[in-house]
Amino acid sequence: MKKLENLMDRVINRVNINLREFSIEVGALLRDLVPENQLVKFYAFYGIWSNHPIHFHFSNSSLAGSYFLGRCKVDNSILYKCDIRGDELKMKGDVFDVNGTAVTVEDDEVIWIKDSLLIKTLVHNYSHNPEKLELFLIKNSASAPYANIHGSPIEGCFLEPFSTVDLTSLHDCRVGTYTYVQVGELSHIEVESGRVWIRNKDIFDFNYRFPQDVLRTRYIAFVPGKGAMGMFMDFAEDRKMDFQRLYDVVHLDSPIKEIPQGASINRYSVWKGKNHISRNVLVSQRAFLEEAWLGEGANAQENCYISYSRLEGFNVTAHGATIIYAQLGRKVFVGFNSFLQGKADAPLIVGDESIIMPHTIMDLTESVTVPGNHLVWGYIRTQEDLEDHSIPLERLSKIKDEISIGNMQFRGSGEAFVAAFRHRIQHILEANGAFFDGEYGKGHAQTGQNISFNIIQPYPRGEARGLFPTIDIEP
Repeated sequence: MKKLENLMDRVINRVNINLREFSIEVGALLRDLVPENQLVKFYAFYGIWSNHPIHFHFSNSSLAGSYFLGRCKVDNSILYKCDIRGDELKMKGDVFDVNGTAVTVEDDEVIWIKDSLLIKTLVHNYSHNPEKLELFLIKNSASAPYANIHGSPIEGCFLEPFSTVDLTSLHDCRVGTYTYVQVGELSHIEVESGRVWIRNKDIFDFNYRFPQDVLRTRYIAFVPGKGAMGMFMDFAEDRKMDFQRLYDVVHLDSPIKEIPQGASINRYSVWKGKNHISRNVLVSQRAFLEEAWLGEGANAQENCYISYSRLEGFNVTAHGATIIYAQLGRKVFVGFNSFLQGKADAPLIVGDESIIMPHTIMDLTESVTVPGNHLVWGYIRTQEDLEDHSIPLERLSKIKDEISIGNMQFRGSGEAFVAAFRHRIQHILEANGAFFDGEYGKGHAQTGQNISFNIIQPYPRGEARGLFPTIDIEP
């Protein structure tokens, strides 16, 4: 495995150079997270479909267990059990709005991952860098398990476990454990662990910081030499064997005999116990359903866990979110890497059209009810906690200057903030085909029904063991 070892050294050195101002040694944090034999054990797989241009290019890289869809390039990188989903990339001729100026995309966009190390990371959406509309670039960067890179080109960055960078261009940044960032652009900044930060220029700014002692001692901590530790990692590790069978056979039968009209269940999802899905439901790869009920137009995105819960319909469960013993009304949004855990005798109840912010922890000791049309964030265990971690959307919409509630600070236009969230939720539902009527409104749930999956494997022995051969796949 000499070549793979050399590649690991090359990537780590490049990331360290980009982050030299932070005195970080990425190798000490990531090198032992994936044993070398794991990089040989799993095949990679890619989807072929007719709804988006394809061009897969892989060279001098390790791709164990990773999934690719859309136009993707990987050079001199190590990807372990990652989802590289390019089904929403911009296409030639699309018109992209840049500060009110309409700019035409000159070529089909491609995700290009170069000189990087990504571990159990999701890459999705299209680049929001207006200077490079045709390129979603990840370069000289590294990410720890269960990070999300969503519409965010990054260069020279390190993302710690369960972090999310969303619709943001980052240059030479370190993003802390369980941190969510959606701020447009960042450069040469270290964002502390447990921060939830949403900013739109001078229009609005939302800030929340988790209590560090609670986050690190109970849920997730990143320790040099030991890796990611805590409840979040234990939860994922306890269920990883359920995903193992997906790599044991190439073709799996559908978990249900008759799939409802307009619905789609990805063959790389896990289905346990009795689950119900309605029409236009989307279940993505690496989603996990156990005794779940999903109403019309609901979705379970990548790395979601939905157990013993009922989602009434048109629900958005964003990447990495967990929902256990919960009852969610219609059109409830649950953000990236949120962790909602009720109990059989103390469920979580969320009213219609409420918004659970990304990276929210609701780990209940008693039943909690969230009224409809509320915004929820932070760390909640009891009904009383909800008072300092929620606000009616109507009240928030009337804020024009600033407000502080507990550890949350908001300034700017509440009306613009709420409108932006509602617009995004509507866009996600439309893109997923939640409103498909049999003729109009097709989305991923409908077009994803006819994806064919193909596998590629690494060299099994010799100096190149663990590396995948150079491959070009074109239409």
